Amino acid sequence: MSENKEEQEDYYIDAKGRWVFTAAYHEKRGYCCGEACKHCPFDYESVPEPIKTRALLIRDTLCSTHQKQKTSS
Repeated sequence: MSENKEEQEDYYIDAKGRWVFTAAYHEKRGYCCGEACKHCPFDYESVPEPIKTRALLIRDTLCSTHQKQKTSS
């Protein structure tokens, strides 16, 4: 399946068939939409609590796990 340039830069489709927007897409939009998007570059500033705290914890956990995998390989 070929991907167009927009798809590669702005979004991808995850294993469950959901569209996942990239940080590049969000930066082009210029603001946090408040939906706790996986790649939000705005630290979930418009997301209400307690969802914001949970999203930040999940992102930080995933990032630290990814860093550990990179350094151990």
